[in-house]
Amino acid sequence: METTMQKYFHWGAIGSLGTLIILCVLWEMVLAPLKPGGSWLVLKAVPLLLPLYGVWKRDIYTLQWTSMMILLYFTEGVVRGWSDIGSLSAWLGWGEAAVVCVYFVCAVLYLRPYKRAAKKMARELLDKIKVNTVK
Repeated sequence: METTMQKYFHWGAIGSLGTLIILCVLWEMVLAPLKPGGSWLVLKAVPLLLPLYGVWKRDIYTLQWTSMMILLYFTEGVVRGWSDIGSLSAWLGWGEAAVVCVYFVCAVLYLRPYKRAAKKMARELLDKIKVNTVK
């Protein structure tokens, strides 16, 4: 049973992932493309489409691996924010890093109760094994 906070974190993860996809496409096609008219760098949004369904369906495994994969986009945002000084691209880079942080926090906080339950079950299983081996 999900708590109200978990629902908020789930919707935060979905919203930030969708926002990141839209941001990546608009950034490389319209707002500040590397070449006028858009660039092939827009394809960086494609890997974000793959986990969208799993995140929508609350798949724990998908939320786990995307919380690590999304850090590549954080790195890109920080690098472009730091190196594209004084341009719209720099602001978009910092925006990308901020959206990634929102996704990461929402995904981790959504998964927290599941991790606690898994640790508790593992501890109970180990205790049961210890009791049975002592006999």
